[in-house]
Amino acid sequence: MASDADLLADRRNLRRKLTLWRVLAVLGVIAAAVIGGLAWRGDGPISLSSPHIARVSISGFISGDRRTLDLIKSVGDSKAVSGVVLDINSPGGTASGAEALHIALRELAAKKPVVTVVGGLAASGGYIAAMGTDHIVARETSLVGSIGVLFQYPNVSQLLGTVGVKVEEVKSSPLKAAPNGFEPTSPEARAALQSVVDDNYRWFKQMVRDRRRLDDAQLGAASDGRVFSGRQALALKLIDELGGEREGIAWLEKEKKVAKDLKVRDWRPRSSASRFGLWSLAEVGARLAGLDGLAASIARAADQPVGLRLDEPLALWQPAAEK
Repeated sequence: MASDADLLADRRNLRRKLTLWRVLAVLGVIAAAVIGGLAWRGDGPISLSSPHIARVSISGFISGDRRTLDLIKSVGDSKAVSGVVLDINSPGGTASGAEALHIALRELAAKKPVVTVVGGLAASGGYIAAMGTDHIVARETSLVGSIGVLFQYPNVSQLLGTVGVKVEEVKSSPLKAAPNGFEPTSPEARAALQSVVDDNYRWFKQMVRDRRRLDDAQLGAASDGRVFSGRQALALKLIDELGGEREGIAWLEKEKKVAKDLKVRDWRPRSSASRFGLWSLAEVGARLAGLDGLAASIARAADQPVGLRLDEPLALWQPAAEK
């Protein structure tokens, strides 16, 4: 009959073995998630070694962030990428951010065949990005255009006067930090700001003229700030074709001689915190569980900026509020 000491030793050995197997199981799950996640993101050795079409998504506010620009450069440098689908669903953003994105896309188009596929919206800065490619496809009901520049700022001077608050300031010249929202905008400050907006507007229209090959009459009809449906945009030569990703890929295959039936793989910016952080682990876990909708929501949340500082002209479309 075994003594109490022997029973205690057996239990300790069993507990150690169970602990070891639990640790190994957890490490195995993490390793599988990491490998699967890297392959699914387009960063794994399997996906990088096989030819494919890269899908790059531009959505939400365009700020010209470094992660997106680095992603576009990585796509251009990849030997496995045979073509690129630029999936756009954006109301625009800052003028300088849209400019930086457009330049990056033109550099990409010099290396790889690229087609833009408009989802629901490619307006203002979103349309500037779309013009970075040589072919634009949009749905019949997509919103395209909004060729214009906006500078908005709140003015709380009347509110401050009502509550008895006055903001004092000392500045080097009357136009320094004007307009500031704490006092009525002077005619001189408004004129100075208008000149900046007009200059950026001329830059935007010149880009549309050059990239879309429009004459003066066509440019005038398309550049009054309105958005157009896909059907209207086609008639105005703002897009090249009606359709979706299937039509975009067909154009790559026919016009750019991209091999047929290649897989389409999503390329997305790396997390700012780490190459494979908590967001990625959560996303991969959701996909392994078969929750593709939740995984897509996590991916979108990970890509959203925490905050935005709007202190420059905007190439941004927003519906006018009801008066």
